[in-house]
Formats: sequence, structure tokens, C-alpha cells
Amino acid sequence: MKTKIITLTIVFFVIVAFAQSQTRQSNTVQQKLVSENTIYQLFPTQNFWTFIKLDTRNGKMWQVHFTVSDDGLRGEFILNILPLVTKDKEVNGRFTLYPTENIYNFLLLDQIDGKIYQVQWSMESENRGVIPIE
Repeated sequence: MKTKIITLTIVFFVIVAFAQSQTRQSNTVQQKLVSENTIYQLFPTQNFWTFIKLDTRNGKMWQVHFTVSDDGLRGEFILNILPLVTKDKEVNGRFTLYPTENIYNFLLLDQIDGKIYQVQWSMESENRGVIPIE
């Protein structure tokens, strides 16, 4: 009797673990489909009030601030206004951002030609920008 209970318990845990794994995989696939077909995406930073808005076709980016108070900082600030590819090479989902361990830096990947750029956001405009990594 104990053997049957132990066997049923093990089978139950295996089924639950498999179901959770399948859910995570389907969420990842769904997120990937959305990101490949979208023009704009928001990427969270480690700062609660700051996101990066990316035009996935051409690499243009803005730093987005929001606030819950009337006197707080709210708006979009330019990180990169110049497209990184010509108009004829724009493709939805071409560019994507990857966070780094540094709160102010991301890596921007051109998923077609493999070029990588360092993206730095800041509250101070002179410290914002995009630098190609050669």
C-alpha cells in the first residue's frame, strides 16, 4: 500500500513539473512571436521609473520616464534618433535589447547582421547614447 502511495505521489510531482515547464515554454514562444512582429517595444531598466523604448526596425531609442506625482519627471528622452540601418533594410524585430549587470547599460543586437551596440541611459543628457562595439 505504501509503495502505491509513494508511486502515485512521484507520478503526480512529475506531471506537475512537466506542466509548469510546458507553460514557461509556451509563454516564451508567445513572447517571441509578439517581439518578431512588433515595431516598438518597451524594455524595463533596473530603475523602477525608467524604460527604454526601441524601434525594432531601425534601432532608434528613447528613454521613457513615468511618475505617479505631479512634480515628478515624465516623458521621452532621445537615446538614439539616427536609424542604424537604411530605410530599405528596416525589418520588424531586427533589433533587440539585452540588459547587463550595469544598471545604466544595455546591449543592442542587430539580429540580422550581428552588430552590437552599447546603449547607455542616464538622467543627464550628456551621459546618454549609443556606441558601436567593434
